[in-house]
Amino acid sequence: MGPTASGKTDLAIELCRQRPCEIISVDSALIYREMNIGTAKPTADVLADAPHALLDIRNPDEQYSVAEFCNDANRLIDEILARGHTPLLVGGTIMYFHALQFGLSELPATNDKIRQQIEEEMQLKGVAALHDRLSTIDATAAARIHPNDRQRIQRALEVFDNTGSTLTAWQQKPKSTRDDLDIHAWGLFPEDRAWLHQNIEQRFDWMLDHGAVEELQALRKNWTLSPDMSSMRCIGYRQIWSYLEGDITYADMREQGIAATRQLAKRQLTWLRSYPKVELIDPAIQPITQLAEQISCNLPASNC
Repeated sequence: MGPTASGKTDLAIELCRQRPCEIISVDSALIYREMNIGTAKPTADVLADAPHALLDIRNPDEQYSVAEFCNDANRLIDEILARGHTPLLVGGTIMYFHALQFGLSELPATNDKIRQQIEEEMQLKGVAALHDRLSTIDATAAARIHPNDRQRIQRALEVFDNTGSTLTAWQQKPKSTRDDLDIHAWGLFPEDRAWLHQNIEQRFDWMLDHGAVEELQALRKNWTLSPDMSSMRCIGYRQIWSYLEGDITYADMREQGIAATRQLAKRQLTWLRSYPKVELIDPAIQPITQLAEQISCNLPASNC
């Protein structure tokens, strides 16, 4: 795990060359189909050498919850172990890692009828009104959820409307964890922020040079999207959306996109500092091959 643009994918691919590993993506942006450039999704050539599970599993107008990730990841882990290989979970959505490793509160199953009612209410009244309603029902959840986060607001209201208990009450119940897994966690933690910021800027420019704007234009043409959908709140897409709407200039879009990516990296590093039992390694001072060897020697059945 680690911040964006820190070299996680390159390290994972090198590990797969050294050990019989299979990669499971832990990235809430890479799940979306047709969102390849703006998410820096691994290329077809890379995926041919090192396949990644949990890529391209949702359309841009669909949702994907933390619970769904945990279910999918646990199933894949069991399948990979049954093949005698090592599951290698790679990504920057550290909330997914935490939920998988330390448990997620059991929540009630979705109720399609209630979900539809809430969606209609949101279309009629707007997301702000529903966030206000959530504040009166579950102030703790409302304070934690951003007022524009349609998916999480909808889920919190759905839980209450379906069960009569708040999301906070459900989350305070005992969590289910897997104690049968021998988990080793490494975090890419570059101490040199200038190195990371340079990588972020170069990658954002690469996205723009390789058609990120045109990619979003095609997405808007092919799908019924809005800027508050989970897919469109991915960094880069938000800023390009504003540019396509004429709200900001191209230069402002680039500047805001780079700044937002830096803020994301800062939040990811904050998560890593407090993440339990993670070994931090600095990708700015060691070549990828050395990092891979260091990690490989700590995996089960190592010959080091």
